[in-house]
Amino acid sequence: MNLNDPKLKEILEKTVELFYEYGIRNLNMDDISRSLGMSKKTLYQYVKSKEDLIEKLFFYDEMKWDSEMAKLKIDEMNAIEILLQVSLKVFEEMERINPKLKFELKKYYEQTFQQFMIRKQNHIFGQISKNIEKGIAEGIYRSDVNIELISGLYVRNLVMMHNNDSCFAENITFEEVFKVLFESHIRAISTPKGIAYFEKRKLEITQTNTNN
Repeated sequence: MNLNDPKLKEILEKTVELFYEYGIRNLNMDDISRSLGMSKKTLYQYVKSKEDLIEKLFFYDEMKWDSEMAKLKIDEMNAIEILLQVSLKVFEEMERINPKLKFELKKYYEQTFQQFMIRKQNHIFGQISKNIEKGIAEGIYRSDVNIELISGLYVRNLVMMHNNDSCFAENITFEEVFKVLFESHIRAISTPKGIAYFEKRKLEITQTNTNN
């Protein structure tokens, strides 16, 4: 699977636009090839089937995420700042997900969707674990935290929050829940030094958003 192939990338980018406009279930491979301006035979040179196309879309999404993360100057940040910057990007990503598309993926392409979610959760678990280790070494996270437990709870809460069935109040927004999850995580594992840094950055972000 060469996701760096320019033609395949073009196919995947345009297919995402089609799915957002028409939904996944409503489009067959004839519709997709016609909308892409190519024959179905040409399309099948890059993907084996609609399910293979969707699987490649998931891997492409992961590749783009890794590319975005690579842009962050992690070596210049402490653990809290890294988690803050990454969480802001996670929030943006989760906000743009179309609930209808997620429903269709879970219903009609359950295995492919579940495999993607497992990879995503394992990746987040690994990154949170590394972040906690870094924060402990920097003295901004407590040295007595159970890294595996805290990382597992963070992933579980993130997944539950992303599940529409877990909404518990109509007047509470996704953004509010996300902020509480993030802040609760930071306060639970930080030393006084870490909390002081977090409060400083929180105030700076609030002031920036107010000015904008």
